Amino acid sequence: MADADWGGLMVAAQSGDAGAYRTLLGEVGLWLRRYYHHRLPPAQLEDAIQDTLLALHEKRHTYDPARPFPPWLAAIARYKWIDRLRAMKGSATEALTADIPVGDHGEAVSSSLSLDRLLGELKPAQAEVIRLVKLQGLSVIEASQRTGQTVSLVKVNIHRGLGRLSALVQRQADAD
Repeated sequence: MADADWGGLMVAAQSGDAGAYRTLLGEVGLWLRRYYHHRLPPAQLEDAIQDTLLALHEKRHTYDPARPFPPWLAAIARYKWIDRLRAMKGSATEALTADIPVGDHGEAVSSSLSLDRLLGELKPAQAEVIRLVKLQGLSVIEASQRTGQTVSLVKVNIHRGLGRLSALVQRQADAD
């Protein structure tokens, strides 16, 4: 429904047409959701919509049918938005402390270092295509274009490099 029809619905609602009023509130509620979506935190969205609909209900007798409805509604929505912003100013959502918990990334760092060390044991061409295809997710064709190797050579280097990595890991596991 176009915003221009809202004025007619409000006039009908002022005359006691409950159906027109329900339709108007439903349409206005959707518009308010879009209006507040980027203006308020998600947790406050529904409360702001309800506050505005309640204000519209309480002030419906002040609407002048000779004037357009959308600016009248926008003024109410803006004042309710400002009220919400003022209320948010006084209360912090979460206190910041010096001891913010951070997950331990030690295992990921250690794994990355071990992988780099293992790839360092390979021929550079093998290590490069394994990084591109197996770690970065490029296709064999994309790796071929990036490295200048033929598609067949990329496949061979991946196969031989993974075989060598497997042997290195197995040898290290046997030594431990």
